[in-house]
Amino acid sequence: MTRKILILFAFIAVAYACSESDDTGSPGTNDSFDRSLMLVHWADNIIIPSYQDFVPATVNLRTSTTIFVDEPTSTSLNDLRQKWETAYLSFQNVSMFEIGPAEMVRFRDRMNTYPTNISEISQLIANGTYDFSLPSTNDAQGFPAMDYLLNGLGDDSETLAFYTTDTNAEANRNFLADLANAIHTLSENVLADWSSSFRDDFVNNDGSSASASVDKLTNDYIFYYEKALRAGKIGIPAGVFSNDPQPQTVEAMYAEDFSKALAMESLQATERFFKGQSFNGNQVGPSYEAYLDFLNTIKNGEDLGSLINSQFTKAKTELNELDDNFVNQIETDNSKMLEAYDELQRNVILLKVDMLQALSIDVDYVDSDGD
Repeated sequence: MTRKILILFAFIAVAYACSESDDTGSPGTNDSFDRSLMLVHWADNIIIPSYQDFVPATVNLRTSTTIFVDEPTSTSLNDLRQKWETAYLSFQNVSMFEIGPAEMVRFRDRMNTYPTNISEISQLIANGTYDFSLPSTNDAQGFPAMDYLLNGLGDDSETLAFYTTDTNAEANRNFLADLANAIHTLSENVLADWSSSFRDDFVNNDGSSASASVDKLTNDYIFYYEKALRAGKIGIPAGVFSNDPQPQTVEAMYAEDFSKALAMESLQATERFFKGQSFNGNQVGPSYEAYLDFLNTIKNGEDLGSLINSQFTKAKTELNELDDNFVNQIETDNSKMLEAYDELQRNVILLKVDMLQALSIDVDYVDSDGD
């Protein structure tokens, strides 16, 4: 009898030890969190308002481009550059939502594939005809292509000459106008779809399967954080995935003192989405943070949501230490870029591994560089 009691005690002790060894724990089988309310909040207070802010910025960009094309002067050039920066910053708030209409048109690829391909831009201008819907033109359109055509041609006099006295001046002007028009049209169409049928489709698809809205957008969100923000804006230029730094791959390379602003806007946008902050900042609704709190998700004895928020803060601190011009930062002290990357990477683990495990969501994209 005593032997049986000892065996039972040993079994209980082993089971307890196994449960304690788990890094992350949550009562996933009792998940009654209302995903539909979270989807409504995401659509109505974050995603659609973000596009409603971005589309007018593209209208202003197109208008300023038209003014510049009609009369290229230093004044109209500087105004166009300012409108380009404003729209580019606003784009950082919609770029992560690569779902539905945005996914159908490859929105982020067409808006922000960098570095831009200068030789392809020259070839398209020379041809006089081009189809921006073709994947082969991704690296010759969008904000990076406009960056080159506004900031990468030399000083202001050389830039103005490209649009006035160059042998292909008219074709150069037409191409610039077509770039701005494509940015606006693409954005306007995505917003129109969100504002009509897709919004309801998105909200009503409130299940917990790989094809459900929460699962799909969560994967899009983490993919964006990992690949577009962590790797694209910081890791690749810093040389994390190559033998040497790659300053020529910096976002907004030609604008120079603008790369940090774009990266910070992107990071803050992902942070706000995690917390469920509305785009206008006046409301906090159902979110990943609230979901994890509802599940009482713990990692190594600490609240997972708090760990993720703390890591967002650390990443912002490191990012804020960087030069406004990432090319300068890489060439003078690349170690700071690597430190910023490390802080961003720590949240990849928390989001992609721990949060997905807690929410019972599977990763739906191929990971080529590991966690």
